[in-house]
Amino acid sequence: MWFEINVPIEIGPTEDGLSLRIQWTKEHESVFSPRELRLACPCAGCVDEFTGEKILSEEQVHQNIYPLSIEYVGNYAIQFSWSDGHNTGIYSFDLLRSMCSCDICSSN
Repeated sequence: MWFEINVPIEIGPTEDGLSLRIQWTKEHESVFSPRELRLACPCAGCVDEFTGEKILSEEQVHQNIYPLSIEYVGNYAIQFSWSDGHNTGIYSFDLLRSMCSCDICSSN
């Protein structure tokens, strides 16, 4: 079921502390670098609300960016407070799951 696939069981850092690991139901895992997540911010300051075009450029995001905190938003998303001061993006579980680049997801 869709609902079972897009629900995280656990969200936290990888063992080396360099990436974010999301353990989904159905024994699926996604790993994201902080920069990858910051560049994918879906907020209106990073993506044009009317055209859907990305406003945030790669040059604007430092290579060593990291989350200061991660908060749940209801039962459908998480929100980061980033080391660059940005904190308005709400990352739905659907968005995060669609961003997964594991071997299984990449082959679909």
